[in-house]
Amino acid sequence: MAPSEPPSSDTEGTSEDVKEKNEGIVSISPVVEPMSEPAPVPAPAPAPARPKEARAKPAAPPPRPKPAVASADTPQSVTARLADQKDQLNGSIAAGLGELGEAVVEPGEYVPRPLPRIIAVANQKGGVGKTTTAVNLGAALAELGFRVLIVDLDPQANATTGVGIDARSFEMSMYDVLMRDVKIEDAVEPTSMKNLFIAPATIDLAGAEIELVPSFSRELKLRKALESIAGDFDYTLVDCPPSLGLITVNGLAAADEVLVPIQCEYYALEGLGQLLRNVQLVKSNLNDTLEVTTIVLTMYDGRTKLAEQVVEEVRSHFGNKVCKNVIPRTVRISEAPSFGQPITAFDPGSRGAIAYRELAKEVSGGAS
Repeated sequence: MAPSEPPSSDTEGTSEDVKEKNEGIVSISPVVEPMSEPAPVPAPAPAPARPKEARAKPAAPPPRPKPAVASADTPQSVTARLADQKDQLNGSIAAGLGELGEAVVEPGEYVPRPLPRIIAVANQKGGVGKTTTAVNLGAALAELGFRVLIVDLDPQANATTGVGIDARSFEMSMYDVLMRDVKIEDAVEPTSMKNLFIAPATIDLAGAEIELVPSFSRELKLRKALESIAGDFDYTLVDCPPSLGLITVNGLAAADEVLVPIQCEYYALEGLGQLLRNVQLVKSNLNDTLEVTTIVLTMYDGRTKLAEQVVEEVRSHFGNKVCKNVIPRTVRISEAPSFGQPITAFDPGSRGAIAYRELAKEVSGGAS
């Protein structure tokens, strides 16, 4: 067997071939060109400037007229100006009294009627001092020694609380008298003042206006109730509600006289004609003895010209029916009901207490 030849070295031949191939290849290196700087961006051309428009200036306001310089007041000019103001005020008040018809002027002073007296305190306008007058006039009359009964027909029951009677302290009220035919003497309650009594009211009276409609002889319920105590009291003051309904008609039909409180302001005069017409209707159909005998001016403020003019006009229209004594506007009169006392007991020395005492003397015939 012939000896084998050593294997040829493929690695050497391969490396030589690669070398020869590499020598025949020209190496190409990438040529890196330097970066050229970017061309500057041209700035945008500025926009052409707009021609300025001529702005119209706002028109100047017209010059304000200079106030005329008043000449120095003379006594004659002041008197003339006050006279003009008085004429205007009198015209306004006369317009308020115009619906009352002809003036009822009677010569002389206020002339009271003989006892016993049943007086309805009525005015359909609220806030004129009906309850305040009924309570304080009654208390002042009681101080003079008269037996006084206050009949509270107002569902608000202010007269009841004004004399210190709690609504929970009694069983019978004027509602029971009118609607259930309870005797009025069973409803009368004494007060803390000597000679002063009250027939109290409750909120139930608010429904009596409707409940009375189908009742027989509905306008005379109170008159029949008061007949049983006709001689027990010298004065019976009926505090009517601020309306012209059936309850007020009951009060007018039961009374012999009407006391009308008038607040010393213009609004208090409006509607007074309707009250007087209702009094005439009651007199013609139910109570031929009824008459407006007393007019009391209340809440008088002497600092205002209006109050003075109202007093003058009312006196010129109603004559001696207007009481000489007027009731001033005072805080103490307003405070007294919150303590359950009349002003004569709450602050005996106040202006209001003195005024109601003088009014009581005048109403009873003892005015000086």
